[in-house]
Amino acid sequence: MAFSAEELGTQDIKKLLIKQAVPSSIGILFMSVNIVIDTIFVGQWIGSLAIAAVTVVLPITFFISSLGMAIGVGGGSVLSRALGANHKEKALHTFGNQIMMTFLLASVFVVFGLFFSDEMLTLFGAKGAIIKPAKEFFIPIIISVPFLALCMMGNNVIRAEGQAKFAMVAMIIPAFVNIALDILFIKYLALGMFGAALATAISYFTCFLFVLWFFVFKSELRLKMKHFKFRMPIVKEITELSFVTFSRQGVVSILSIILNHTLYTYGGEHSVAIYGIISRMLMFALFPILGITQGFLPIAGYNYGAGNYGRVKESVHLSILYAAILASLIFVVILIFAKPIVAIFTTDPLVIDQTPEALRWVFAASPVIAVQLIGAAYFQAAGKAKKALLLTLSKQGFFLIPLVLILPNFLGIFGVWIAFPIADVLSTLLTGYFLKKEMNTKLIQTNDGIL
Repeated sequence: MAFSAEELGTQDIKKLLIKQAVPSSIGILFMSVNIVIDTIFVGQWIGSLAIAAVTVVLPITFFISSLGMAIGVGGGSVLSRALGANHKEKALHTFGNQIMMTFLLASVFVVFGLFFSDEMLTLFGAKGAIIKPAKEFFIPIIISVPFLALCMMGNNVIRAEGQAKFAMVAMIIPAFVNIALDILFIKYLALGMFGAALATAISYFTCFLFVLWFFVFKSELRLKMKHFKFRMPIVKEITELSFVTFSRQGVVSILSIILNHTLYTYGGEHSVAIYGIISRMLMFALFPILGITQGFLPIAGYNYGAGNYGRVKESVHLSILYAAILASLIFVVILIFAKPIVAIFTTDPLVIDQTPEALRWVFAASPVIAVQLIGAAYFQAAGKAKKALLLTLSKQGFFLIPLVLILPNFLGIFGVWIAFPIADVLSTLLTGYFLKKEMNTKLIQTNDGIL
């Protein structure tokens, strides 16, 4: 029996959260495995400098493609609440406007990236021996970014409909395609960094084709030409909420610039490669927590729009509990197996020697991050853009960037690694304060709604 969006407002929260979070987690797992294996292939078959080059280039492409993710998450909040309030026409106009906004904005940024590729690579930390492989990797990737942006946008809309399994498949397909093409292009055809980039670009396009197939044949959202016409109130609402996610990615990109330059200054190319491995592990190891967060969003958004505030509160509590348990288990695994994990990525003895300690420090506060992730997601799902923006930017923007700029002056390269857990704890405390206040005041069920 097919899942319908209405079930977000009626099913048991525990079962619903599992139903939404498990496919999201699996999808993120495959996407993360794809990134990890891609890094292993370039590290083992091309070298540690290739890992450094990928570490420089990917923040640029993710920044541009994050337009799609931002519009998808922000518009998904609008769409979920519209479906919850039974405003189907608004949901259709929201989706049509999301498509147009994503395509136009991503295309503009790609043209800009092509014209100023050298300047962008230098800005993001391409120095010394990193420059050559970074240039080889950049061009095929940047051309494919509009497809990635549309995939990210579409994937969030699929989840907003409650169709988490299809969203999962959309993330699995490009992972298999990329891994297979990596083996062909890098190992057998010896195309080096260009081959790695080409494999990734083709995988983005296959994801786009699947998302297109879903919305043509499976979606409840049947668009007509009138739905693509911009409606400024809807565009404004999408933009306000999208700005939260896009600002976060913008801050992440600024953080990448600062990190790459700081790491190169204090440790050279090898330190950039070390962070390349750590950043992949951050994405890979935390996949179940990110999956719970994504599974939580449509549940909270739909029920908030429907006025089911008790269900919203229950979903917040359960999501934090499940995510905290999983994050604690992940930390234990990283603590014990850091060195064997690092050895999978590279044969460079210096990188293998220095990365495990850095990895442990970066993950040190992971057991507490559930509050920060779910708390920020709640405010976004509820359409409270200002608080969502504040809490989403808190870790990277308010705490991590200043710490990375300050601590290495006193502690050297160790100052970079210790900045991560300090930022996690501070941002969690800030989010916990606002979330507790919200739970105790705004999400109290009465006969008339919210107090």
